[in-house]
Amino acid sequence: MAPDADAGKTSPQRSDPFAPLTSELLPVGDNHEIYVESVGRADGIPAVYLHGGPGSGCQPDHRRLFDPERFRAILFDQRGAGRSRPKASRENNTLAHLIADMEKIREHFGIARWIIVGGSWGATLALAYAQAHAERVSGIVLRATFLGTRQELNGAFVDVLSRFYPDLNEDFIKLLPPEDRDQPLDAYWRRILDPDPNIHAAAARGWHDTERILSEHAPSRVRLDLLSAKPSRALPATPFMEAHYFQHDCFLKPDQLLTEAGKLAGIRGLIVQGRYDLLCPPATAHALNAVWPGSEIRFVEGAGHSLYDPGVKDAVIKAIVDLASGITA
Repeated sequence: MAPDADAGKTSPQRSDPFAPLTSELLPVGDNHEIYVESVGRADGIPAVYLHGGPGSGCQPDHRRLFDPERFRAILFDQRGAGRSRPKASRENNTLAHLIADMEKIREHFGIARWIIVGGSWGATLALAYAQAHAERVSGIVLRATFLGTRQELNGAFVDVLSRFYPDLNEDFIKLLPPEDRDQPLDAYWRRILDPDPNIHAAAARGWHDTERILSEHAPSRVRLDLLSAKPSRALPATPFMEAHYFQHDCFLKPDQLLTEAGKLAGIRGLIVQGRYDLLCPPATAHALNAVWPGSEIRFVEGAGHSLYDPGVKDAVIKAIVDLASGITA
């Protein structure tokens, strides 16, 4: 996907209020250029949206989380994701790099402080950025809190998968050689990052499809197509970036986002949590809330992980509006 044809230009009169005010490729160093766009009002309340994955990229619908008459929202594709270049590059791509990129984006737009909005991996990055640059954060809205730990990944892809979807778990394990099945997560990440398409294709598609099923409260299918992962087929991008980050414990110290939650003191946070989220369960949000005095959990009953499960998107929009109630542009 190429940047918009009018990248870098301002559109004072727009028939679509959610169309970008600006869009551009911003050089951030290390041979990376970040696709970044601004939406809403040029003089609106500053906010930044952090997409999930890692590696998924922002989508046009994410702009609609922000009232265009009230906010100046910045959306960007993280290194190696979406429209950023080089596409899918994992070189010089760590959590510290993403935090530094956010600072360059903030300075580029002349923003002193902004609301941070992020879900799943976007919540991880939001917390890590806020702990590094608390003085630049006016508030945080999280959805589906992920703290970037191996314990959470084991909980989702080993414990939850086998208990709630035993047939899917069998499919997931069958894609690995018998000698690798005792440590499936390490085996998947190793195979996904293998340069040989005959090795990484099946693993990447199996990981992606399993994660998608776990992310939906009512998925349309609950088994893997074990014959679909041929090397000739186009592969999803996120498994490769996820394997890179997860192999490195998301470039975090053990339990860093909980043990350093004291750095969030004075920052108000609203945590939107699907009651039946199998990837990022309520216990994680509860643990964060317990060490972050300025936070509040808002449960969405009958919903899982996805932004598009019933009630989740509306809850995020309301949380953004509520958080902004005491903030001026």
